Amino acid sequence: MRITNFETFEVPPRWVFLKLETADGLAGWGEISLSRQRRAAQGAVTDFMEEFILEASANRIEDHWQRMFRHGRFRGGPVLMTAISGIDMALWDIKGQTHGLPVYEFLGGAVRDSVRLYQHVGGETPEAVAADAQAAVDDGFTALKRSIHGPLRKVDRPHVIEHERAIMKAVREQVGSGIDIGLDFHGRASKAMAKQLAVELEAFRPMFYEEAVPGPEHADNYPELANHTTIPIATGERRHSRWAFKDLLENGSVDILQPDLCYAGGISECRRIAAMAEAYDVALAPHCPFGPISLAACLQLDACTPNAIIQEQIVHGGERQGVDPLDYVNTPEVFAYDDGGYVDLPSGSGLGIEVDEATVRAMTAGEGAWESAQWRADDGTIAEW
Repeated sequence: MRITNFETFEVPPRWVFLKLETADGLAGWGEISLSRQRRAAQGAVTDFMEEFILEASANRIEDHWQRMFRHGRFRGGPVLMTAISGIDMALWDIKGQTHGLPVYEFLGGAVRDSVRLYQHVGGETPEAVAADAQAAVDDGFTALKRSIHGPLRKVDRPHVIEHERAIMKAVREQVGSGIDIGLDFHGRASKAMAKQLAVELEAFRPMFYEEAVPGPEHADNYPELANHTTIPIATGERRHSRWAFKDLLENGSVDILQPDLCYAGGISECRRIAAMAEAYDVALAPHCPFGPISLAACLQLDACTPNAIIQEQIVHGGERQGVDPLDYVNTPEVFAYDDGGYVDLPSGSGLGIEVDEATVRAMTAGEGAWESAQWRADDGTIAEW
């Protein structure tokens, strides 16, 4: 079964979908939604497809992965790994469709019956965030996540810490102790601020403490931060292969790994990252702030991964993005959740969804893509978003 064609589609709000086609008429879908480097990722896909994948068998997924990764003089990084990720997802989608099975059946089968989702909440004031949290709970979610506000100075003023404490206090009092609240620092805090905030917010029992410091380049701070708090430490969305996770596992500073299937080598590589984490008694909570194709791939991984504990998603509450992510699929019921915030394992073949290609094509090259903010502190210096 040969791969004969590929296309990429830039769609609102900021996503890039990838379609692979086979000689016998199957189509596999992946996602390469690399913010600010969308065109670079598409260029890498073109290079990989033309050199390694077109006219080759769709069946040899691991061989294709190894060739794309190892036959280049320079390996890894966000652009190349995003391209590999999307191609890998699409190949797994084709494999599953060929045999009429979900992807997880090729990876050892299911280890659970459902996957727990969490919902993002936000607002500018404690009252607003608490109200948004209550709305999410009323919708059926038992796990939430909020981000700290920014920009932050390297060492910020006491009222900034007091404001974050007031928000967490309001949310916890509103939803009670039966609801989990993840806390995303989004890489906005310096080591000094991360230490202070962790101590101040620990009393509200966050489910985890995500991206405490700005990027992998400051990951050597995690052991010290781990000694300042009992909050489970989570990170990994800006790491792009299994090798990039070795230090976090070996120094014992992180409790939850959050690889992004769009960035970290797709289903194949994130399966290996999950197994590495399991060996160190570390949980998995895949990062997924993108579209339904990415989420469908995550659910396939979650289904067969014993240490997966929860799944990020933004397909519910699409009005926050200015577009309903479920419009891109003909099978929105795949993502329906129960009154505990759990979604059943997908039963369809491949990734388990049917992409609405007509909508994808209609939305391609539409309104300008949303991009992350470019923040500066009040003295004009660049601040982390």
